[in-house]
Amino acid sequence: MINVQSLSKKFGDIAAVSGISFEVKEGEVFGLLGENGAGKTTTLRMLATMLKPTSGTATMAGWDIVKEPEKVRSSIGILFGGETGLYDRLTCEENIAYFGELNDMSKTQIKERIKELAKVFNMEEYLKRRAGKLSKGMKQKVAFARAIVHDPKIMLLDEPTSGLDVSATRDVHEFIVTCKKQGKTVIFSSHSMSEVEKLCDRVAIIHKGRLVEVGTLDEIKSRHGKNDLENIFIELVGDRSESWQARMDCI
Repeated sequence: MINVQSLSKKFGDIAAVSGISFEVKEGEVFGLLGENGAGKTTTLRMLATMLKPTSGTATMAGWDIVKEPEKVRSSIGILFGGETGLYDRLTCEENIAYFGELNDMSKTQIKERIKELAKVFNMEEYLKRRAGKLSKGMKQKVAFARAIVHDPKIMLLDEPTSGLDVSATRDVHEFIVTCKKQGKTVIFSSHSMSEVEKLCDRVAIIHKGRLVEVGTLDEIKSRHGKNDLENIFIELVGDRSESWQARMDCI
C-alpha cells in the first residue's frame, strides 16, 4: 500500500531526512518512533505531498508522491498534531461537508457519510453546533470525521495525541483502532513507547533523519535481546546532540 524509496529532504545544509526506505502493508498500523527533531514530521509531510522530497520518492496506494500528488491527496486522510484546524464559525456538519466537497464528493454522498460518521463517533447531538462552541474532545471527534469523510485508504497521523488529556488521547487511540478495523492503512508518528506498543503492528525507529530499526515489536525485541522497547530505543538513539536538536526544532 505504501512504498518509500530512498526518501530524503534537505533544508539548506541540514539533512532532515536521509534516504529512508520502508513498506507498509494494506490494513497495517505502522509507527514512526523517534525523539523530537528526528525527522518524523518531515517524513509524513513528504508522504502527504505537503513537502517535495529533495531526492527519492514514495508510492501511496499506487500513486507517486512526486509525479502524481493530486492522486495521492485523494487517497489519504491527514491529522497533524493536537490542533484540529476546524473553522470555528462553521457547524460541525459544515466543517465535514466542506472537506467532502474538496474531495469531489456529491451532496448525497456527503450527507450519507456524515450520518454514518456521526454514529461512529457518537456526535449526532452536536452536529449542528458551531465548532467554536465545542469542547476540545468534541472538536477532536469532528476532526476525525473530517479526515476520513472521503473514505481514504491511507491515514497519516503526526503525533495525534500531542497536548491532549487522557480522555482525548483515548479517543485518538480508538480512532486508530477504528481505521484498522475498516481496513485502512495507518502511519502515525510518536515519541511515546506505550502508545506505539499498544497500537502498532510494526515500528520504524528514526534518529537524525535515518531509520535505525524496522520490524514488529517482537522482531525488534528479539534482535536486541531485550523485552523493554524504551531500553532498545535508548540503545539505538544514544545521547542526542544539543546542537542537532537546536537546528532541528524548526523543522
